[in-house]
Amino acid sequence: MKLEAVELRRIKLPLVAPFETSFGVQTERDVLLLRAFTDAGEGWGECVAGEEPTYSSEYVDGAQHVLIHHLLPRLLNHDLAAEDVAARLHPVHGHNMAKAAIEMALLDAQLRAHGQSFGQYLGAVRGEVDCGVSVGIHPTIEALLDTVGAYLDQGYRRIKLKIKPGWDVEPVRAVRERFGDVPLQVDANTAYTLADADRLAALDPFDLLLIEQPMREELMLAHADLARRVRTPICLDESIHSWQAAADAIAAGACKIVNVKPGRVGGYLEARRIHDLCAERGVPVWMGGMLETGIGRAGNVAMAAMPNFTLPGDTSASDRYFHRDITEPFVLRDGRLKVPTGPGLGVTVDEDFLASVTHWHGTLGRTGMRAAG
Repeated sequence: MKLEAVELRRIKLPLVAPFETSFGVQTERDVLLLRAFTDAGEGWGECVAGEEPTYSSEYVDGAQHVLIHHLLPRLLNHDLAAEDVAARLHPVHGHNMAKAAIEMALLDAQLRAHGQSFGQYLGAVRGEVDCGVSVGIHPTIEALLDTVGAYLDQGYRRIKLKIKPGWDVEPVRAVRERFGDVPLQVDANTAYTLADADRLAALDPFDLLLIEQPMREELMLAHADLARRVRTPICLDESIHSWQAAADAIAAGACKIVNVKPGRVGGYLEARRIHDLCAERGVPVWMGGMLETGIGRAGNVAMAAMPNFTLPGDTSASDRYFHRDITEPFVLRDGRLKVPTGPGLGVTVDEDFLASVTHWHGTLGRTGMRAAG
């Protein structure tokens, strides 16, 4: 198919409640969306980059710039398939989240044209997926317990607690004491160092599923050292930015579990390669989350139905984050979300609502960039 033009759109969606991690507090999402216009039809993509370069070096303003000036010009007016995108964009170093967004839009267009769903294309083996929920850092233990209790009442099948130095052992102990053997894991978002190994080992008695990304992403050997000093399995997130990084981490003994985020690794096709690698090496994977709208959530839910996604992911319901989504909402039923079965992503964008939350948009085509807001 030929990529004829791409519409870029920035929207702002307030979060249902502030979301705090070791990086800071977030109250809204400034999301960059793409709509690819091809001679075979249209497709949508979502860039998961945050407002600031704290989770990774990518951020939404930078993603918008690199798409307009460096990535899309390499694809426009060329005959290509979604499978060609990574190779064509390889000369541009990094910018995985921006690359993933345009690959996603082209894959959506391609699959819609062929009447095939994301789940069918990726190799989904389930019609619905178990859902966990990520719980941010709270001002008090009691407030945390109230939040966790509410999510369990809604049916979520796993709880993930964000932690940082000074907010780790005590909240985990409190949740265990209040809610018993609920599946529980923690996420440090790189907040610790190897000097904190004893502190992290103090989490071992609480029978956690895993400790996610305890140290900075480049500290692969330090993670391997930590993995020998704690009983709780180490899971890597930010460190896994490619198939090669996953292969190296597994070989080094730096992790026993991998968090898959398609945006972080450059798209669903690279994420599928990582899934397959981990399956071959006996390493379970689970689907992470980046506060996606229904566009990104649709792709993630489809991928989470692949065989080696054996742990509940962060594919929460739409109302976990947004009062109103830009697609039909993903609704939790018995702790699970249904995998979309329609062509492509299998969701429909509410364009009237989308327009109401848009603060900038423009179209890049044969004649260059036309900004409309």
